[in-house]
Amino acid sequence: MQHAAPDQKQIEKLTQSRVYHSESLAVRKNPNGSESRDVLRGELATGEYVAVHESTQPAGIPGNPAHRIEHTELICIREGTLEFQHDGIPERASAGDILLVAKGTMHAVRNTGAGPVSYFVVAIGGDVQ
Repeated sequence: MQHAAPDQKQIEKLTQSRVYHSESLAVRKNPNGSESRDVLRGELATGEYVAVHESTQPAGIPGNPAHRIEHTELICIREGTLEFQHDGIPERASAGDILLVAKGTMHAVRNTGAGPVSYFVVAIGGDVQ
């Protein structure tokens, strides 16, 4: 059974297991040349709010501006290499690595590799609602 992509303006009750098929997710083109796909936004049966999106940054484009978050993020790198700036500290991460962005952290990521970087962002709690 294939499900349609969720309406990202609504909070979905995430109480049933399912597959989110990537081909059903709308592509959002960002001003810096990157692309994003919203996967889900909802409330887990345990009460936490969660949102997931996938992003791809081509090589050679400027990264997204640094920003502070009021939730926790896990950034799971699927392909490529990026620089993770957090509270003034630069770190390099590659495919298979996972970044933890703690609530309140000023951070940014940018592609530092020769090819595209693709990653999933899992946002949990805080202002995700």
